[in-house]
Amino acid sequence: MAQVNDHYLKLQAGYLFPEIARRVNTYIDAHAEADVIRLGIGDVTEPLPPAIIAAMHTAVDEMGDRETFRGYGPEQGYEFLREALVDGAFAPRGVEISSDEIFISDGSKCDTGNILDIFGADNTVAVIDPVYPVYVDTNVMAGRTGSATDDGRFEGLVYLPVTAENNFVAPLPDRPVDLVYLCYPNNPTGTVASRETLTAWVEFAREHDAIILFDAAYEAYITDPEIPHSIYEIDGAREVAIEFRSFSKNAGFTGIRCACTVIPHELTGTTTSGERIDVHRLWNRRHSTKFNGVSYPVQRGAQAAYSPEGQQQVADLIRFYLDNARLLREGLEAVGITVYGGVNAPYVWLKTPGGVDSWTFFDQLLDKAHLVGTPGSGFGAAGEGYFRLSAFNSRANVEEAVRRFQQLVG
Repeated sequence: MAQVNDHYLKLQAGYLFPEIARRVNTYIDAHAEADVIRLGIGDVTEPLPPAIIAAMHTAVDEMGDRETFRGYGPEQGYEFLREALVDGAFAPRGVEISSDEIFISDGSKCDTGNILDIFGADNTVAVIDPVYPVYVDTNVMAGRTGSATDDGRFEGLVYLPVTAENNFVAPLPDRPVDLVYLCYPNNPTGTVASRETLTAWVEFAREHDAIILFDAAYEAYITDPEIPHSIYEIDGAREVAIEFRSFSKNAGFTGIRCACTVIPHELTGTTTSGERIDVHRLWNRRHSTKFNGVSYPVQRGAQAAYSPEGQQQVADLIRFYLDNARLLREGLEAVGITVYGGVNAPYVWLKTPGGVDSWTFFDQLLDKAHLVGTPGSGFGAAGEGYFRLSAFNSRANVEEAVRRFQQLVG
């Protein structure tokens, strides 16, 4: 008899974003005339930068010529892209990363879940609350948690609430933990971590022999020069942190798929017998066994994001979405809504007006204004009473969304 993985049954509801899509589609089926504007899922809308398109076209042409055709590429990624990341993403921040510490993949979402393959089932895991659902759900699937409690939290995880009351600064755990997920700029709250905050986390990890899983998918949106873009800007982080980066939200690769994971050679974990093991070696083994690499044309496009023309075009794209975030933030504040984020990140995090719960506000916003956002409670118990809006949309849609929002609330 084939047995299923019972841990999946602990996930009582569907993954957050498909659940939103289901509700929206049900509404549209019943209201075909509704002009629904979606500001929920963080999917980009603007075309790929021209430098990236040109590089991918050239790469596709190469694939049509026997002399330049490429089959399987190196599982860890082509050297040209890993070197571009070293020179374009890390060196300008004063971060020393070698190209062989970088693994190219098809998405940070995949890597933040897949990384669990190389860690033991008995690790104690800490997550910020509210949190990107993948961090929690993949630990549930892997059997690292108990069942869900009445508030939606899972037994066995250590939750670190971030709310307006603590200025959205994740408190250090009050007990030793083994793995810690940090995401900055934060999804969903749009807030950032100061150098002081990240230093405290690195010191905590060093003291307790923990490993930080640092999701920097939105680092390109940081506008404050005092805010670190990489965990490796903090002294000692190479010994305690893995960093995940993505081309999805900066270069528009949500439909193209390319990302990277950085694992320094100094990072080690412990076996059940107490032996120190090189984590880089374990991930390389997992990566080369279960992954066949990102396609050559996509990696050439990603490399072009760090060319002089590509860097300028990507910066223009980021400014476009940040302007959208500013319009959302200012438009909501104008009608008395309390708003966070939207300055160093493409997300606006707001207090639901009138104190209604997150899903009630979702329904009100969809029914009364034909707008879609993301209920804060979908990201965790501490997200109840909050709501996320995404700046990833056309300018016309954002301006219309602000008008409808003001009409609804004002």
